[in-house]
Amino acid sequence: MNVRRRISTAALAGASMLGLLALSACSTSDANGSGGGTGSGGKLKVTASFYPMEFLAEQIGGSHVEVSDLTKPGVEPHDLDLTPKQIAQLGESDAIVYLKGLQPAVDSAVKQSGVQNIADAAALTTLEEHGTEVDGHHHTTGDNHSHSESEAGKDPHIWLDPVKYAEVAKGVNATLAKAAPEHKADFQKNTDALVKKLDGLNTAFKDGLKNRTSDTFVTTHAAFGYLAERYGLTEEAISGIDPESEPSANRVKELHDLAKEHHVSTIFFETIANPATAKALAGDLNLKTDVLDPLEGITDKSRGKDYFGVMQANLAALQKALGAK
Repeated sequence: MNVRRRISTAALAGASMLGLLALSACSTSDANGSGGGTGSGGKLKVTASFYPMEFLAEQIGGSHVEVSDLTKPGVEPHDLDLTPKQIAQLGESDAIVYLKGLQPAVDSAVKQSGVQNIADAAALTTLEEHGTEVDGHHHTTGDNHSHSESEAGKDPHIWLDPVKYAEVAKGVNATLAKAAPEHKADFQKNTDALVKKLDGLNTAFKDGLKNRTSDTFVTTHAAFGYLAERYGLTEEAISGIDPESEPSANRVKELHDLAKEHHVSTIFFETIANPATAKALAGDLNLKTDVLDPLEGITDKSRGKDYFGVMQANLAALQKALGAK
């Protein structure tokens, strides 16, 4: 992984020192690790690692949960370092919803938290290896296609595929039901409603991208591989899985060539990561720029107030860029 993803020595030391505190906090509030609903008003205290996990916990938990997000709006999730207070808070949770492999600091803290009810999104669906190119036409699920300069490893961006996100939702439902079995029926009802909406979103993408003049889109980092595979598109990322890794000169030349060959009209950038490279490439090629949001957080710059709003905006941006009618 990129050096930016590694936890600093100080953070590791702090996490280790606070491990016992977190475990102690957990054991004093709850001897069996289930918590018993110690949030305000007797609500289940759920800690989510970043926005897509927070959204699932809130949608499924409804009025029975009090959800805290470790990643504040506008913070790039890959960069997150946890404060001692956050590590202690994690240990006091009744349930945790996170995605292993995205945020090393969170992975470390979850491991030593002592919390028993944990939903790991990475274990609830199938992760694949994606490089700077993901070709939805020539690669079946599970195949790997990577340029030599891209990072190898599992792509964590599963929430951008509504089908995979629905699979994760079902797993989160099971974890919350285990943590608060008295609310199991409500959690199931909320999950069914959420999965139905995600099915509708999947249909909207399939139908909305049917009649298109181009299949290829260029974006800042390789966040949209699962989405590309789901709808038969080709994602070409300027950098790899890491949003701020710099592209090689060879990669930039490749992008120049493929943009002309595949009639690319738009270079996409995103709201949180630095858009400079994407805008420079678009300027060189005399192409338009637009936003394709990887939905790692909601801010006042987001084109939508929640997951569904931003995904609909992403669909509209792709339709425009790919000449879909």
